[in-house]
Amino acid sequence: MTEAGAANSDIAELAKGGRTNMFGFVLRLAARIPFLFIAGRLYGPDALGRFAYAILVIEFAAQLATLGLKRGLAQQLSAAEDRPHVCVVWDGLLVAGFASAIAVAILMAVPQLMFPNSGLNGLDRLLPLVIVALAWSDVSLAALAYRHNVAATVRARAVIEPWTISIAAGALYFYSTRDGLILSYVLSLIAALIASIVPLVRSYGWPRGWSPRPVALFTLARRNAPLAAADAIEWATRNVDRAIIGLFFSPSIVGIYWVAQQIATLPQKLKTSFDPILGPVITQSLAEGDKAAVAAQVRQVGFWIIAAQAGIALALSIPGEAVMGLAGPQFVSGTGALAFLMIAEVVAATAVVSESALVYVARHRNLMISLATIAIQIALSFALILTFRAAGLPVNVQAVGPAIALPLALGFAAVMKARLLSKLLDAPVSPWRWALVWAVAAGTVVGWIATQVPEWLELIVGLPAILLSYGAVIWMKGFTREDRVLFRKKSGEPAAQAR
Repeated sequence: MTEAGAANSDIAELAKGGRTNMFGFVLRLAARIPFLFIAGRLYGPDALGRFAYAILVIEFAAQLATLGLKRGLAQQLSAAEDRPHVCVVWDGLLVAGFASAIAVAILMAVPQLMFPNSGLNGLDRLLPLVIVALAWSDVSLAALAYRHNVAATVRARAVIEPWTISIAAGALYFYSTRDGLILSYVLSLIAALIASIVPLVRSYGWPRGWSPRPVALFTLARRNAPLAAADAIEWATRNVDRAIIGLFFSPSIVGIYWVAQQIATLPQKLKTSFDPILGPVITQSLAEGDKAAVAAQVRQVGFWIIAAQAGIALALSIPGEAVMGLAGPQFVSGTGALAFLMIAEVVAATAVVSESALVYVARHRNLMISLATIAIQIALSFALILTFRAAGLPVNVQAVGPAIALPLALGFAAVMKARLLSKLLDAPVSPWRWALVWAVAAGTVVGWIATQVPEWLELIVGLPAILLSYGAVIWMKGFTREDRVLFRKKSGEPAAQAR
């Protein structure tokens, strides 16, 4: 394969994976809105806040338990020469299972970590058991992604998991308004695990002749420690604000903030749409020493993500009151937080895409930048809340403090990580294009017009109009011929060759 052909193959593979997962994003959006409506309207902000804080702790523990294997497994499989891939995958599952067991034991012994502002009810103490399901599902999907099977991720994460929690939350409301949300969450994770394990076994088979290697497993865990920390910190930057809100405010405020957070993180899923395929493509290019190809992949995917995230952020934040009102009138007070959280997702795109390469070429320096980022975020969050409180501002304004701190901290990370990666690859990696400004301007004008009509019309007509106006400008002014491969699918198109 020629150098130009290899580059085109990589971009085509990224585009193919991106198309599949963007379809998954649309499905996830369609499922997330019913859940927010059900959770907000039926259960209310108090129950939602208790639920939101509990799953914050559970998901953080699961992030640590995967030990960086969501991205590190691709590197392990690429380097595996003396063992069948199925054995490497089961080594990863065993390591993740052992780490999960430790996390489960800690949280079952101290369940107050999950419910600091409320008493324990029913089966609350058993909730940490789902950490195993989360960790194994993540490792299984990472193994499938190495073989470019992103459809499994779409099914598990964008169809089965969100639709299960939406349907279960509605049904279990009639069983228990106290436990319905948490039980529906457990059911959704079990369903996602089944949807991850079944295709894993079909793709890799059963590990015949496999025997665990304790020393190799320990080495694997130790080698992945920087990756695990980077994954945990990236996750924490999107969730530590909720923890801080829980320290300062009542569960109802946490619930309102969580709804804003759930809406705002929808654009973030576009970045994770490329993760399953971006990691393997980058590791293959690095194995060949092709730094220019890695820089081109980061620039290309970075622009695709920013372009999509900016349009979605405009469409959801300009009619923010109408969007938040879907969960109930009491949630409209979270509109300010929603706007800043949307800005944060756009700002973060450069950092998270740069990190996709940095975790392989400069994992320790990347970790240091990540640690500095979250330290800045936490310090700013506390400072803004206390400043707003001292000024006597309303509680809903005080709660916007962490949302303001997030884009400021992520802006620091974007600049530092892009500069470091550009230096290491000796090539530009910035995805910025001036056409984004013109597209945002067009979407903003249309959005302002949309806010002048009744809310139901604002959502049904205004929101799509913002997306269309933004998309038209970015397509004409910003997308080159190479960019448009993302939307081009030829009939019978062969998959790009794995090199």
